[in-house]
Amino acid sequence: MKIDLTGRIALVTGATGDLGRVMVRTLAECGADVVINYHSNEKKAKELLEEVLAIGKRGILCKGDITKMEDILNMKEKVLHEFGTIDILVATAVIQYNWKNILEQSPEDYLSQFNSCVMQSVYLAKAFVPIMIEKNYGRIIGINTECSMQAFVTQSAYVAGKRGMDGIYRVLAKEIGEHQITVNQVAPGWTISERDRDAHSEHNEGYEKAVPLKRRGTDQEIANVVAFLASDLSSFITGAYIPVSGGNVMPGI
Repeated sequence: MKIDLTGRIALVTGATGDLGRVMVRTLAECGADVVINYHSNEKKAKELLEEVLAIGKRGILCKGDITKMEDILNMKEKVLHEFGTIDILVATAVIQYNWKNILEQSPEDYLSQFNSCVMQSVYLAKAFVPIMIEKNYGRIIGINTECSMQAFVTQSAYVAGKRGMDGIYRVLAKEIGEHQITVNQVAPGWTISERDRDAHSEHNEGYEKAVPLKRRGTDQEIANVVAFLASDLSSFITGAYIPVSGGNVMPGI
């Protein structure tokens, strides 16, 4: 048994980010053709596209702001023109900001998280779900965070945005499940990425001490779960919030 995405078309938003780029590579390695969405890092986007093409898969670049419906619709038109359909949506993009206490955090930061977590999810659904409904198939995967369960100090804007996203995904899973479209969330812990490897900052004793597996996860381990949820192996999983955090957070029952 293996993850086989041959013939599937996947769109990854925020594809040039620390986690997004590994997801692009992994989905392509599993056989998918990939739509690489980016906001401003054109250099990294082109490098990713070269990697996808080098392993014999098709790929296209879609520059766009995921907080704007117009940009999402432009992406839709390009995807339909190039590939004719969409099978897999992976919503990775999120606006970065400096975390502060609630009394110090600016209202604009809360709005940025609402727009990049909640509204991105709504815009993507409005643009691409009708295509999935037509063919009675689809995989929608949102990248959430362990922070949604932690609710630690200074996390308020991020947690608010991701918890709002959680609500959208759970309702969407119920609304479109009859069309055999699954809607799930992957919630990474504090993940080791290329940035950490370059800076030799892979370890943090204080964080790792609290994690049952006593280590930080890797970007590849996050991408592996995304690939599984994108495949037919996950065909009876929907509405799930799946922490990939070494047990650092555990949803209750």
